[in-house]
Amino acid sequence: MTLKMGKHRQLVAQSEIRNMTLECAKVGGVNLAQGVCDLPVPDEVVAGAEEAMRSGFNTYTRYDGLPRFREAIAAKQKRYTGMDVDPDSQVVVSAGATGAFYATCLALLDEGDEVLVFEPYYGYHVTTLASLGVTSVPVVLEPPEWAFTADDLERAITKKTRAILVNTPSNPAGKVFTREELTVIAACAEAHDLFVFTDEIYEHFVFDGREHISPATLPGMARRTITISGLSKVFAVTGWRLGYAVCDPEWALAIGHFSDLVYICAPAPLQVGAARGLERLGPEYYQGISDDHQLKRDLFCQTLEDIGLTPHRPQGAYYTLADVTALPGRTARERAMFLLEKTGVACVPGSAFYSGPTGETLARFCFAKQMDALEDAMTRLRGLQL
Repeated sequence: MTLKMGKHRQLVAQSEIRNMTLECAKVGGVNLAQGVCDLPVPDEVVAGAEEAMRSGFNTYTRYDGLPRFREAIAAKQKRYTGMDVDPDSQVVVSAGATGAFYATCLALLDEGDEVLVFEPYYGYHVTTLASLGVTSVPVVLEPPEWAFTADDLERAITKKTRAILVNTPSNPAGKVFTREELTVIAACAEAHDLFVFTDEIYEHFVFDGREHISPATLPGMARRTITISGLSKVFAVTGWRLGYAVCDPEWALAIGHFSDLVYICAPAPLQVGAARGLERLGPEYYQGISDDHQLKRDLFCQTLEDIGLTPHRPQGAYYTLADVTALPGRTARERAMFLLEKTGVACVPGSAFYSGPTGETLARFCFAKQMDALEDAMTRLRGLQL
């Protein structure tokens, strides 16, 4: 008898994001590949977690999270999106936004289903769906505004379609979906009786006076929308693994049970720290970090422009996609490796975000770095001779 891997093994490999992080470490470079925001963690958040550890919050929590944390999430949703959320029946805390998304897919999708995914997409979304036997059907966003039409959605729908996945602000394009665009998506979802899964992890990073709209707040969308977000980015605690899903109680119960099965619970004392941050940090904090990222966006995109790697200026989040066809190489990965070799700056090949050849012309850079690290990266890039 020959031992062998399960059938899903071939669908899951280490992401290009992590691959480039490893390559960057080999040369001691500046990592603009992985979306790790290295800004300081707010003092309130750290103090809350430390106090919780010393006070004995070190055992399992309820499967859907500590009451205090769920209440803080519900209050935050009301304050910043206008959503009325019952913390006891509509909030499920999980191991990061990726954990909340995985538990959502386990609870609401079946093998053989299809989900519409806007392209360029976040690779972990597509890989998660593939690992469950769910097919991602791309709906291509056209630059420079990353636009789509109602006809684009309709052409992608089949009898197997179960959901539309929306990431706003998006990774990697930095697109902020407008109310008009979300209304188009909502109409499509209602017409075909589809779920809408929304990844809103970058909700507080919105630039140039734009507004983040939670799709669940649109008329008729509360029951069919699963709102997914987390604290990794906004509190710069990517390693704490704190995310959540907000949805109708019927879906929340099932999502919570699958999250319990896979993760048991999110780290107890860290939930307390995040809750304290949500309770005590006001609008000025969120606006401050958004303004900081917008400033860095402007500086970094200008650097890319100056060296001939034309950027798509993001509307939100903290990434930019840039045209790297001026670099030597046949593929996006070859061009990214050339850039790393010559400058020590790591980016992610655009092929990680596309199902077709378009990604071979692009690379993604993360500019959510301490200013000294970003300035180091920009200095290195300006020395590039093309």
